[in-house]
Amino acid sequence: MDEDKLNMEIRKFLKEVGVTSQREIERVLREGTAKGSSLRLKMELTSADVPSLRHTVEHEIKLA
Repeated sequence: MDEDKLNMEIRKFLKEVGVTSQREIERVLREGTAKGSSLRLKMELTSADVPSLRHTVEHEIKLA
């Protein structure tokens, strides 16, 4: 696969992750499932094909 195609495939994946994650966060906030003044989030990137790929991002969103 050439670099441009690879870049586009990665961007498609990241766009899907970003859009669907935002929708899920907004859903739990609308439903009132999240309690308190902040929402702690954690995203883990793993691959069944590459067990050594493990990347974690943690973030806190202030709600109040």
